Amino acid sequence: MYYRLSENIALRSWKFIPRAYYLKNDGFAKGLGKEEFDLLLLCDGEHDIPESNLTNDLEQRGFIEKCRQGDHPCEWSKHKSYEHRYFPKMNIMITGKCNYNCLHCFNAADNAPIMTEWSYEDIVDLLSQAQGCGIQSFTITGGEPMVHPRFMDIVREIYKRDMFIEELNTNGFFINQKVLDEFAEIGCDPLIKISFDGIGCHDWMRDRKGAEQCTLAAMQLCIDNGFRVMVQTQVHRRNLHTIFPTVEKLDSMGVSTTRLIRTTEAPRWNDNAPDSCLGIEEYYGEMLDFAEKYKNSGMKMEIMIWQFMQLYPRSRSYQLEPVRCPDGEYKATDPICKGTRGLIGVTSSKDVVPCLQMSGYYEEHGIHLGNLGETPLKELLTGSDYLTEVCMNLHKFRKANKKCDECKYFRWCCGGCPALGWLFSGDKRGADLTKCLFYEHGWYEKCVKALGGWHNLTEIEK
Repeated sequence: MYYRLSENIALRSWKFIPRAYYLKNDGFAKGLGKEEFDLLLLCDGEHDIPESNLTNDLEQRGFIEKCRQGDHPCEWSKHKSYEHRYFPKMNIMITGKCNYNCLHCFNAADNAPIMTEWSYEDIVDLLSQAQGCGIQSFTITGGEPMVHPRFMDIVREIYKRDMFIEELNTNGFFINQKVLDEFAEIGCDPLIKISFDGIGCHDWMRDRKGAEQCTLAAMQLCIDNGFRVMVQTQVHRRNLHTIFPTVEKLDSMGVSTTRLIRTTEAPRWNDNAPDSCLGIEEYYGEMLDFAEKYKNSGMKMEIMIWQFMQLYPRSRSYQLEPVRCPDGEYKATDPICKGTRGLIGVTSSKDVVPCLQMSGYYEEHGIHLGNLGETPLKELLTGSDYLTEVCMNLHKFRKANKKCDECKYFRWCCGGCPALGWLFSGDKRGADLTKCLFYEHGWYEKCVKALGGWHNLTEIEK
């Protein structure tokens, strides 16, 4: 009997992960047992394999299909082995330029003349390198990524290489029916993440008259065409009054998720809107009041509250973001940030960074972990300052931080967000003080009380 791999399955091997597979349009690889993997390697249309319980099981699960001798798997499905560590995703800022002049953003339009941008030729080369390193999916961001003059060509190049776009970050200005039709033609179905800062506030914050109606129209067009939309909303003192009416509007439109993000103390924001940032505990308090009201509203849209909680109204459940390890049994060898461990951040100046949200902070402090204009991607993933940074584990982090090492809450928070630790403590290995406040000032207990009646997915035992 002859078998070949299904066109939706691809066999892969990396350093420390010798047996894995990708599912088509799934960003993460999954592990396989040795017996399964060894059999799948033979499913190439050339080996005569006796039918067995294992072949029947793999066929039923969609891993393999019967074929005639000589019918080979597609090129993407064939086994590929990489010498470097496993990195399945890339978050790439294809341009630093933007058509909006947002009051809080260092990539605002009035900075556009000094902003960098990938050339089309260089980004095509990077995509080929990414394919050669086993990267499967991309988040495309900017600036405003659709400002790039070859934006749609870049999208096509990704799909030509059997990779896909998992998320697109945009202000929505350039979204129209032609763009969505081209996405559908290519097979591009990303989560479209659109920035919207509240009814009656969006034009002001984006410094663009008519931005609010333009953005709402873009969201509705995406939804009407079957695309998933996540809205990302900055939260500060000047728009708190509009947050609840805004989520009511978004829920009625069919937006799948809204993410509320505390506006941080960037120099541009402090200049344009002095004293508008919410203090951390002020933010916790306002967002907890919002969450309790939302829980009782009957709305169905999922809510993500930055570094605080996620609400799942359809299942009447929630999870608290500071509780990284509910059972308190974390692995010392886990990375300090699982997000940066699997997602390579690439700036418009070609620097690699653990987290694009911190790219400006790295640049401000003159820290460069590697540049793709100088060093091939494979080399950066094999041995580099970048690799050292993103592979630091919890044991090393804890031992480098006296406060965390002595803290009774570490086994649940695992040090929190390393980027916030650096931002608020001024120490690259500093404790995430936002999570210290969460635990030390009883916010876990306040959340459990306010969200009573819903299932806590991050319940801890003290």
